[in-house]
Amino acid sequence: MTDERPAPLVEVKPDADALATAVAGELLNRIADAQAAGHVPHIGLTGGTIAEVVHKEVARMAPASGVDWGAVHFWFGDERFVPSDSPDRNAGQARAAFLDEVGATRVHEVPAADQVADAEAAAASYSEEVRAEGGGAFDVLMLGIGPDGHVASLFPGHPGLDVTDALAAAVHDSPKPPPERVTLTFEALDRAHTVWFLASGEGKAEAVARALADDGSVAETPARGVRGLTETTWFLDHDAASRL
Repeated sequence: MTDERPAPLVEVKPDADALATAVAGELLNRIADAQAAGHVPHIGLTGGTIAEVVHKEVARMAPASGVDWGAVHFWFGDERFVPSDSPDRNAGQARAAFLDEVGATRVHEVPAADQVADAEAAAASYSEEVRAEGGGAFDVLMLGIGPDGHVASLFPGHPGLDVTDALAAAVHDSPKPPPERVTLTFEALDRAHTVWFLASGEGKAEAVARALADDGSVAETPARGVRGLTETTWFLDHDAASRL
């Protein structure tokens, strides 16, 4: 990440529902505007509780959006390396919440544990797909932040923080279950034009404060290491913003 990128913006909403409605509406507007300009947008999705609320709001608001869902590429910032039918998969959660309902057809999933030999193979396959189909960069990349400051599946002190020669990496011994994962690396995350962090709840407040502090390290708070080329916005509810 370079220092020339714009400083992060912060938007605080009263609660998780208001946050989800705001993010969903803005996402639909961005996609519709991109398509109106003749562009095929690439959107990075995240998992987690607040993401699921956002996804359901997207599905609710989709009929009036004018979006051509068959002309949107969807990606995932990270994925749990579990069987394809596992409820732990971010892709499965996103499909159930909105992707299948709106008719999205260009959904790029990380290979599952019943499809490839190991997490390394899944990471290599996903990295190749991002390079081949990723359009150069994500138009909007949505990310969560863990209470420990992790982003995607880049955890404090883990080897994945130092990967510089791949767009996706295998993660073993994740401090958050399940232990086997695949994550986009900083090299891939930092190619996003717009980055939106989504955080809800008092449990995220300390990590959010560390991520946005003037001082601190990426090793301790990996979320500090991602910033959009043209925009970074933190969408927070009141509780998640309570220590700013």
